[in-house]
This record gives sequence, C-alpha cells and structure tokens, in this order.
Amino acid sequence: MAPSPTHADHGLTIDGTTYATDSWTNVPPSILAQYGRRLHIQPNHPISITRKLVESRFPAFQNRNELPAVVTVDQNFDSLGFTQDHPGRSRTDTYYINKNTLLRTHTSAHEVDVFRANTSDGYTISADVYRRDAVDRSHYPVFHQMEGALTWDRNTSDSSKNLAETIMSSLEKVPKHDLVVEDPNPPFHEERNPLQTKYHTPGEAKAVAAHLKRSLEDMVVTIFAAADKALVASGQGAQGEQEPLKVRWVEAFFPHTSPSWEMEVWWRGGWLEVLGCGVIDQPLLNRAGVPSRVGWAFGIGLERIAMLLFGIPDIRLFWSKDQRFLSQFNESQPIRRYQPFSKYPAAPRDVAFWLPKSDAPVIVEPKAASTSIPSPAGGQLTGPSATDTPSFHENDLMEVVRNAAGDAVEDVSLIDSFKHPKTGRQSLCYRVTYRSLEKTLTTEEANELHEQIRQELVSKFGVELR
Repeated sequence: MAPSPTHADHGLTIDGTTYATDSWTNVPPSILAQYGRRLHIQPNHPISITRKLVESRFPAFQNRNELPAVVTVDQNFDSLGFTQDHPGRSRTDTYYINKNTLLRTHTSAHEVDVFRANTSDGYTISADVYRRDAVDRSHYPVFHQMEGALTWDRNTSDSSKNLAETIMSSLEKVPKHDLVVEDPNPPFHEERNPLQTKYHTPGEAKAVAAHLKRSLEDMVVTIFAAADKALVASGQGAQGEQEPLKVRWVEAFFPHTSPSWEMEVWWRGGWLEVLGCGVIDQPLLNRAGVPSRVGWAFGIGLERIAMLLFGIPDIRLFWSKDQRFLSQFNESQPIRRYQPFSKYPAAPRDVAFWLPKSDAPVIVEPKAASTSIPSPAGGQLTGPSATDTPSFHENDLMEVVRNAAGDAVEDVSLIDSFKHPKTGRQSLCYRVTYRSLEKTLTTEEANELHEQIRQELVSKFGVELR
C-alpha cells in the first residue's frame, strides 16, 4: 500500500510526490484518509468482484486498473474539450491539489492518454474518482467508475469491405441473447441525438451503435443473472421470477459521445438506470492523435451495480474495515447477498441558520447528485458557471459534515428554506442523521459532533445560527 498522503506547510505529499499548494487547494483530511484504498482491486471486495464481472464480458480488452488518481487540469478537463466555465471545474465540485492539479473526477481523465497510446482496440478503465457531493446512503465523495471503449481503424479495415461492413462482421462474434429490448428511437436524430455528420456516415454510426448495444446487452445479462442467483440463494427469489429481464434504450446527451444513450434495465418490478454510452466524439480521438479510429464507449458506476448485486443498502459500507462485512464476500464463489450484522439507531439533529446577506447565488440541492448515471466530471450544464462564486454552496456544508463526523453521518437533507420578505436574508435548515455502522452513538457523542458542525458553519461561512 502507498504511504498515506500528508499535509505540510510547503505542500501536499501524495504517493511520495510533494505538490505545491495554493489558493485552489481544497482537499480535506477526510478525503486524504481514503486516498489509496483502491477498493476496485482489493481482493474479495464487492467493488472488485463487480469490476471483474464486467471485465469478463470483454475478454479481448486491455484492463487498466492502476492509473494514478492525481491528474492535471489538462487531463481532467482541457483534453476532453470542457469549456472554461463548465461547473465541473468549480472548487465547489472538484478537489484541487493546486490550480493545475486535482484528484480525478472521472475515469475519462485518462481517455486521451489511453487512446494516444493505442495499445489495444478495446480497453476498460476502473478507478477511484473524487467529487464533492451530497451526504446520503447512495453518495460518497470517493467512488468507483468503470468505462470501456472499442474502436476500429479505417486504415486497417478489410480492403474488401467498408468500415460499416467490418464492424457488422465483428458484431457476429458478440454473443446473442433472448432479452426483450425496447429501442423505439432511430439510431440518430438531427436534433435530439445527432450524427457526427462531419466525421461519420449514417451506415458507420448505425453499425457502431448496433455493436455497442449488443455488447452492453450481453454484459447486463451476465450481471443480472448473477444478481438473480444471489437472490434465489438467499431465499428472496420468488418475487418477480416470472418477469423476464428487459432492456430499454433512452436517448441521452453526454459531452464526449454522439449519438448517446442511457441503458435502463427492468428487473424485479422496476426500471433501473444502469449506464451511459454512445459513439465516441471524433474530435476527442483526433486530439489523441488517432483520427482514423472510430468507435463506442460506455461508463458505469461500480457502487451502483454492486449495491444491486449484493443487496448493500448504504454506500458507506463499502469503506468499512469491519470483518463482519468484509468476510461475507469471496470472489472465488458465487455472489452472495449481504447479511446485515447490525442496525444501530438513528440520531437526527437539525441545524438552522441565516446566511450572510449577499447578491451572489445560493446553491442548494445541486442536480449533479440526483442521478445514478455516471456523469462526466461532475457539475451540471444547467447550473451556474465555474466563474460564478456562490455565497453558499450545499457541497461546502456537506464537506463540513464529513470532516467533523466522517462516516458517523448517514444523511444530510434540506428540510426548510425561507427568504425574509423585508431583509432579503435567506434561512436554511438541514437535518443531519447520525447513525454509525459499527456502534450505537450515545446522545453525548451525537451532540458533540453536531455542535462541532454548528460552530464550523459559523467559522467558515459567517452564518447566524437559529
């Protein structure tokens, strides 16, 4: 295991490298404490087991699982064409080591480098990624993404076939299935889901889309078959057994693919968001120095899939070092549903405060945290730009809570917002639910944590407690 990151007056040391700090530095001790855990390659960990299950459906791909989490702003944003005012660049969304260096917010930070290396037609990248986010049972500031891509080179295509024919020939090697598939929309649409007309013919885009969808449908058959077997083994298999697995393709928008889709899966009585994917943005491949290559890419959240597979109800559990949790999983055996070893009582506490009067925006309940589909780099295209500094951002409150109470907090939610009609001042009230995964918190312990959070809000943001 790599040495633990350390703060020092002259900089921040991570993996043996010391980085200068500056006014952009915002990586807190709570995040540094989790750096280097790399759950996605930890033997017998549910995140690692999930990764291997996905990789098993792409046997010819090169798997990149140990890329460093410290990347440059150029890798994370510029190389992918993110605009300077994209909200994902904001310090309210991203953990900066300094102005030019950060903890990656998505696996796509390595895309251009991997495409440029051009060592394999297909690859997967699995990695820990870091984003300032909500505090609840399905969000955590460190989580794990997996992406995959497959490209074909026009220059090495079979001379007797055009590129579309080559791709369709490759499609015949992808396993067939008997899934019910709902795909009512055309392969591309001029307004809703455009073809990259400057780079791809309609035939090429259709062929890439067909290969992409069949490949990912094959992957979800494997994932949900394993999930069904685990449910049956746990005695929970009867409900919904008669309903077949279904896939629904939904038109979507992602910055680095077009046309793009989200895949939803009907499983045991409900539609589940599973992944995002599409035809790779050709300018990205051009920037990587491989303009003759054309292909598809997908991104998936490993925690999301692992929670479904193993029946894990709280994302904090993945970070537990408790053997009562870890000993339940074995990668050499069939997937087994998680068996709760305790359920300690919740201890909710409210914190209400007036914000200082300001003309700057107040950002609460940010939409970036509302979907399970892996989003590119964080932020939201409809939100304030990175150049607009808010007077208060909910992610800042979440950071205060995490630094003070760590994983002793199960959920933080806004329960009231009020703007005074005369003074224009805004009041917010949040409910902080304390619940340890490993013991019952005493009233005194919960009160002490809560008071620390209250005073930190006053110190950092100048709020007036109510």
